[in-house]
Order: sequence, then C-alpha cells, then structure tokens
Amino acid sequence: MANRIIANVEEFTEKLVALNRVVKVTKGGRTFTFAAIVVVGDGKGVIGYGLGKAGEVAAAITKGTESAKKNLVKIPVLKGTIPHEIAAKFGGAEVVLFPASPGTGVVAGGAMRAVLESVGITDVLAKSKGSSNPHNLVKATVAALQKLRDPLQVAKDRNISLNKVFNG
Repeated sequence: MANRIIANVEEFTEKLVALNRVVKVTKGGRTFTFAAIVVVGDGKGVIGYGLGKAGEVAAAITKGTESAKKNLVKIPVLKGTIPHEIAAKFGGAEVVLFPASPGTGVVAGGAMRAVLESVGITDVLAKSKGSSNPHNLVKATVAALQKLRDPLQVAKDRNISLNKVFNG
C-alpha cells in the first residue's frame, strides 16, 4: 500500500462485510471467537479495510474498524464512477471493474459492493471470478482500485487537456 494517507477519523462510515464464528475445541469444551471484516470510507475516495478478532461480536467489529482506519488509501473517483476499466487478483479471487454511465448504480455483489459504496463510487459494473471468499474479494477490490490512474495526473503528465484523455 504505497499511497497510504492519514485522514480525519470523524467522517468515516463503517460497513461490516463478513462476520465469521470460529470454534476451538479443547478438553474443557468449545471456545467461540468471532472474526469481522470491516470496510471504512468517507465517500470521497478514501477507503480502508481491516480484520478484527475477539471473543464477542461487538469487540471484533470495533477492532476491525480500528484496523481499517490505520490502512487508508486514496482512490481516484471521477463523476461517481472509475476513470477506466481495471482488473486485479488476490489469492483465488479475481475482480474486474468497468466504468458506468450516470444512473447505472453499483452492479456488484456483497463484499465488492461494500468496498465500492464506501469509497463513494455510485455507478460501476463489477464482476468477480474465482473464489467468493470475502477476505480475498475485499483485498482484490481494493488492489484494483489502487491500480487506477487519476485522469488529472495523466493529462498533466502528457501535457494535454482532460477532454483529450477521454476522447483521445
């Protein structure tokens, strides 16, 4: 995560992506713990994800939220969608994201939807291939978003206008 950022913590929304109950069997009986994957975002291009483990659900979610706020990244969002199509893999999960016209909405499944809505993307088409494991889907989606190039920076690097970047 090369482009980590520090942001105001007050304005973040948190979304619980997955909650897993883990059982450890010992000679004294069963011990239940909980693992929570949480995504936080400000809806303006900043997102982070974290994993929290604890003996109670509320404590696991709190730990996940704190972990997510420590791993924030900035994503280029252009007019409610992404600037260009992108694909990424993490483990067995592979995701493909396509920009969409205004009014399309977020066409994505569970774990990907939470990430895309938290970052502030309102119109996108997404497809996940391979594993449906929420841990790997969240990480693959964030990896894809991190690979996006900011159109303003591309225009500046090429010394052309922003319209020429899109209309070629």
